[in-house]
This record gives sequence, C-alpha cells and structure tokens, in this order.
Amino acid sequence: MACCGGGLCCQCCCNEGDTRTPEELTILGETREVEDEILPRKAYESLDYDRCINEPFLEVLEGLDNKKARKYEAIKWILVFAIGVSTGLTGLFVDFFVRLFTQLKFSLVGQSVEPVAAGSGIPEIKSYLNGVKIPGIVRLRTFICKVTGVLFAVAGGLFVGKEGPMIHSGAILGAGLPQFQSITFKKIRFHFPHFRSDRDKRDFVSAGAAAGVAAAFGAPIGGTLFSLEEGSSFWNQTLTWKVLFCSMSATFTLNFFRSGINFNKWGSFQLPGLLNFGEFKCVDGDKTCHLWTAVDLAFFVLVGVAGGLLGALFNCINKRLTKYRMRNVHPKARFIRVLESLLVCMVTTLVIFVASVTLGECRDLVSTNNNTSTQGSVNEEVNSTIRRFFCYNNTYNDMATLFFNPQEVAIHQLFHQNATFSPVTLLLFFVLYFFLSCWTYGVSVPSGLFVPSLLCGASLGRLVANVLKINFHMQVYAGTFALIGAAAFLGGVVRMTISLTVILIESTNEITYGLPIMITLMVAKWTGDFFNKGIYDIHIHLKGVPLLEWETEVEMDKLTASDIMEPNLTYVYPHTRIQSLVSILRTTIYHAFPVVTENRDNEKEFMKGNILISNNIRFKKSSVLTRAGEQRRRCQSMKSYPSSELRNVCDEQTAVEPAEEGQDILQQMLERRHVPYPNLYPDQSPSEEWTMEERFRPLTFHGLILRSQLVNLLICGVCYAENQSSASQTRLSHSEMTEDYPRFPDIHDLDLALLNPRMIVDVTPYMNPCPYTVSPNTHVSQVFNLFRTMGLRHLPVVNAVGEIVGIITRHNLTHEFLVAKLRQHYITI
Repeated sequence: MACCGGGLCCQCCCNEGDTRTPEELTILGETREVEDEILPRKAYESLDYDRCINEPFLEVLEGLDNKKARKYEAIKWILVFAIGVSTGLTGLFVDFFVRLFTQLKFSLVGQSVEPVAAGSGIPEIKSYLNGVKIPGIVRLRTFICKVTGVLFAVAGGLFVGKEGPMIHSGAILGAGLPQFQSITFKKIRFHFPHFRSDRDKRDFVSAGAAAGVAAAFGAPIGGTLFSLEEGSSFWNQTLTWKVLFCSMSATFTLNFFRSGINFNKWGSFQLPGLLNFGEFKCVDGDKTCHLWTAVDLAFFVLVGVAGGLLGALFNCINKRLTKYRMRNVHPKARFIRVLESLLVCMVTTLVIFVASVTLGECRDLVSTNNNTSTQGSVNEEVNSTIRRFFCYNNTYNDMATLFFNPQEVAIHQLFHQNATFSPVTLLLFFVLYFFLSCWTYGVSVPSGLFVPSLLCGASLGRLVANVLKINFHMQVYAGTFALIGAAAFLGGVVRMTISLTVILIESTNEITYGLPIMITLMVAKWTGDFFNKGIYDIHIHLKGVPLLEWETEVEMDKLTASDIMEPNLTYVYPHTRIQSLVSILRTTIYHAFPVVTENRDNEKEFMKGNILISNNIRFKKSSVLTRAGEQRRRCQSMKSYPSSELRNVCDEQTAVEPAEEGQDILQQMLERRHVPYPNLYPDQSPSEEWTMEERFRPLTFHGLILRSQLVNLLICGVCYAENQSSASQTRLSHSEMTEDYPRFPDIHDLDLALLNPRMIVDVTPYMNPCPYTVSPNTHVSQVFNLFRTMGLRHLPVVNAVGEIVGIITRHNLTHEFLVAKLRQHYITI
C-alpha cells in the first residue's frame, strides 16, 4: 500500500535537453549547419558518479567496520578477476569460431578457383566513461548480439575487425557481472545489494574495457592506459591496480587457452592476444640489416603527415556517409539496414574477387627466400599463407595473397614478407581497402576499426619502403616502414596517442620501436586535428551525445557560473504533500530537485496552525550552522573534561552569550530580504499573476533529491499524516532504496488511487545534504573542471548566504552552449 506527502515547486530546473526555439538561437547567435539540423537527436541522460550521503547511506557506514571493508574490497578484486577471465574467454570464443568459419570459406573458394549492437562500441563506451548514459549499451542482449555479430561479420569477409567489439564486450561484462542480475533474463537475480550505483559500475566498466584491449592486442598495460586516456577524469591509484589486474587476467586467460588449443602446449604462453604482429628481427650475421636508424626518422615524420592527412580524409568521407545513413536509412524499417549490410558484403566480395583476378601479379615463389633480413621460421609461416589464384606453378598472386587471407595474416605478411608485393599492387590494395573500409564502418553490424586501419596503413608503409628501395636504392627494413605506416594511419583516424603507442609496442615486443611510433602518432594526430576530429569523436557528435571535452577554451573564462546556470528552478520542500510530489514528477522530466525552504520575515505567524509550514521552518532553523552555535556545542562537550582551564574558557564565552542568545540569528540575516508574501503556502502552485520577485523569491538550499528516490518513497508509502510527527513515517534502508538499480520504477506506473494526496513526505533523510556547490562568481573553467573531475550530474549554484540561485547540468557545459552564451555575453557588452 503506497502513500505519501506533497509540497510545491516552481518551474524548470534540471533540463538537460536543448529546448531553445530557432528564434532564441538566432538571438544568441548560435547557428547550426543545415546538415546537422535535420539529423535525429536523442535526449541522453547523465550518469551520477557523486555519492548521495543521505541517512540510509550513513546507516550503512555506521555498520561498516574494518573487517567488512576488507571483505568488500576482496569481493571487488574477485569480481575484477572474474571480469578479466570472462573477457579472455570471450576473446577465445570469438577467435576460435572466426578462424573456423574463415578457414571453411577460404577452403571452399580455394577448391573452386585453384588447382546494437552495430559498430565497434568504442564511441559509446567512451561516452559512458565520460558520464553519459546511453540506453542499452551495457545490456546482456547487446553482448550476445555483439559477439555473434562480429563472428559472422569478420568471417564473412567484411573489412571490419574484432578488436573494437572486444572492448565493448569487456565493458558489458564489467557492468553486468558485479550486479548479479539480468534485466534481459529476469530469472537471473541474486540478492547482492552492493555496487548498485553509477559510481561503482563506472569502475567495473573501466576495468572491462581495459580487459577488452588487453585480450585483443595482448597489451595489458596498453589496456590500462586506454581506460586512463578515455576516462582519466575520475582516476585514482586503487582503480589503477584493479584495472591492471583485470587486464592481466584477460591477457593470460586468453594466452593460456590459445596456446593449448593451437600448439597443444598447455601451460605455455605463446599467443598473448588476438592480434600478433610477430617478432621484428634481423638474421644473425647480416651486418647491413637494421630495424631503423636516425635517418629513417625523417621519413617516419613524413609517413606520419601522410597518415594524418589520409586519416582526416577517411573521417571526412565516413562522416558524410554516416549523415546520409542517419537521414535516409536509420529512420526507415529495420530490414533496410539489413539490406544495406548485404549490399556492402556483396560489393566487398565482388571487389575482392575481381581485383584478385584482374589486378594481381603472378610473382615467383623464389623471391620470398631471397631476403636475408627475414627469419627463416617467419618465412616458412608466411609462405604457407600465399595464394596462387590462377597463377602457374612456382608463382603466386600477390593481390590475392593480401585479400584472400584473414586480416591478421595479411598484416603479418606486410610486416615480415619482403620483396613479394609490387608497388602497383600495394597502391591498388590501399585505395580499394581505404574506400571499402570507410564505407563499411557505420553499417549496422558489429565492426571494429583497429585492424582495417592497421592493414590499410601497413600497405602504405610497405609502398613507401618499396619506393625507397627501388628508386633511391636505400637499405631499409620494409617491416619497420609497414609498422610505422600502420601506426600513422590508425593514429590519423582515431587520434589516440599514449595508449596506442604502448599497445603497438606491446604487440611488437620491441621496445626500440617506442620512439618512432610515438613521433609518428604525434605527427599524425597534429596533422589530422588541423582538419577534423577523430572518428570516435565524430560519431559521438553526430549522435548528439553531450560529451565533455578535456578542458574549456581560454576565452570561456569570460563567463561565470551565473552566466550559464539555469535560474528557473523546480524545487521541493523538506516536508511536501503527496499531491505536489505527484504533480511535479508527472509534469516534469527532471532527474533531481533542490530541497529548499523559503525565507520570510514573519515566520512565527506562518507557523501558527499549519503543521506543514511549521515542520519546514523548524528544519530550516535546525540546519543553519552559526559560529556561536557551534562554539556553544563544543563548550558543552568540553565541560566533561577534568581541566578547569577549559571549563573556565567556556564559562567566559557563555557569560557574554546571553546578549545574543535571545535573538534569532537567522531572523537577523533575513531582515534585509523581501517582504513576506500573503497567503503563500508551500502547498500552493505558482500563479501566473505573481511578480518576478514572487516567482524567484529567496530559497535556502538544503540538499538535492533524485527523481528515482522520490518515486521509491511514494511506492513504498513513506509518509505521515498531518496530525502525526514526521518520526512516525516508514524508514527505508539503503539496500531498499537501490534495489531496483539501474531500472527504477516510473511515476506513470504508480497507481494514484492508492495514494492519499493530503499525506506528507519528509524527504530530508533521503536527500543528499552535502552535494558539490559553486558560487555564482566561479569562472567557467573551474566549474567545468569540478563537474568533469567529480563526475557530477547536477551542480547547484549557491550564493554567499546559502540561497540557491540556479543549477548547472551537463547541457550547460557543452561546447555549443558555452559558445552561444559567450556570443550573448559579447552582445550584452
């Protein structure tokens, strides 16, 4: 039986969507491209990484001793290990069946011609770690579709990789395993009330994403840095250890099983990741061979510039394709997306076959063994993957050798097979792969971009090496240029620096490549950033996700918190009637409400005969902390000390107190405020006849309460009657408040017939009494850093006397909003 109490609010506060009309946008000078204007937008919600320090939470803390704290910490480590192992096993599953289906496909072709889980998921995980909630992104259903989809997409021959979806899959495992329940399969539900908050889930998602990178590339340190680079706003030392441990668990789990299955050597760790670049090494005794020299650095810089330019072109073309899909494909029936995927698959297969037949060159097999700078064991492995494809005996088709092999094998060939691909073949392969992979990324299938970009760049690097060898007769190691080309193109597309450098170094097992890879990635990023953003940031922007950048621009500090806040608030009182709460929740979409009390001159008269107003005013007075009151409280505790000196100090202070003790400190502070409003009670609704002073009257701020918490209170019948004390209302524990996380009940699902509208709800035990706040004069850069660093969802703006004057949400800190406010600021000046 649900019952509760009511109160009032005013108007609009925590609006996280852009509701400005075209006329307002014109006044603000905020113009948009016509192309962007017609793209669909979703009202994304923010995640709440701040702790709600309410009374149920404090009760949990009171019952938490060191032993229980160590127990929970041990559970976290166990869960992190489980996430790593699960991610590794997921990678093993994907790799096994991709190899199986690919071998089946290529064997059939060889016998005939020879004697939302769409996308990679990285933009969505990046948005999640940034604090944006994207519906369904970490669901079990998404995980199943992602794993099965990437299986058939990669094995089917599409120019996509399985590494990106592995990152997403690891993040889903990190979000789901610690919950011990499933929304998709409702019967999977265990009583485990811990880690039921966005803050805890964020940490596990970070560990899962890092484990996905570690499993994909065999790079546990690179995976840790990936999560750090994408979500460093909330990083700490403890989380670093957990994420690294999770990455190590994923790497060695995958390594253990792959080594046993592929080499039948259980217990040996020879295959660290799904993608293995092999060993870059000159043959012993060849003194003319060198992996790279100082002279090569100049060419690496040029390759980095070329990679940045080509990456910017790739992103530009893909952006236009994505816009076209969002306008013409996504709004239509779902089978249209399936038809598009089938079209891409058909065209890709046709291009691969025709290019291999008509554009490939038949080259002599002997040429693969003439190079002394390549290891014999590597040569044997590479020779086993060559494709004859309509070529005579002792010859092979170089184009078919690249196209009719798994992408990882083709990369391995470009890194370690020398003088076997003609410059024309490499150029044609690069052009075809560039445009087909650009067209494929964004199709409604699970697809990664890492491996296609590496393969595309590796062909470019080998082309540069061939030109230097043939035309300039330079002694260069072709595999090094292929690696640098792969890094340059991938860096030009995704614009990652720190984590990508470490990932490539760990994948090559060659620390000497650290300097050239780092220089190449930096040059590629700087070059690409001159034209556009990285591919993941572009897709995030096209989806309308309110992503917060690393920092604001310098000129934004001309604005303050008062310039960007929303002053039109919807608020609740500490004691509120049910009818008001229901009205607020059913007529607004805001996710948090300030808990306030009004400031009046004749409060004693208002308190007479009205228990609701009396309770609100008493709460306000009891929550106001003064220096004199605090000193009096401390003196009372000092009187128990045996020291007579301490007792004398307190006696002296209390001797001078009576002069002010009879005065109402709060009343003195309010004397300069507005005159009282006749007949204005907390259970009245705002009137259109109110003046500006009446509509925006002073409000003392006491805390924040979430929509989900208010709905829970109504459903559980937390309320008291007007003739009762607030202490008589039902108390909910912290586990009861978070039991339905992350899918809290909706107010529209509540049966209003079960509620007594005149009952009162005391929200003070459940609100957050100490959220982060800022002064109206705080500069935007400080507001931005606090909001992003602490992972906030709402940031109240409170003046010097404790009155709330506005609220700031993620929407108020987006680049577009700040630019519009800055233009308005210039117009005002």
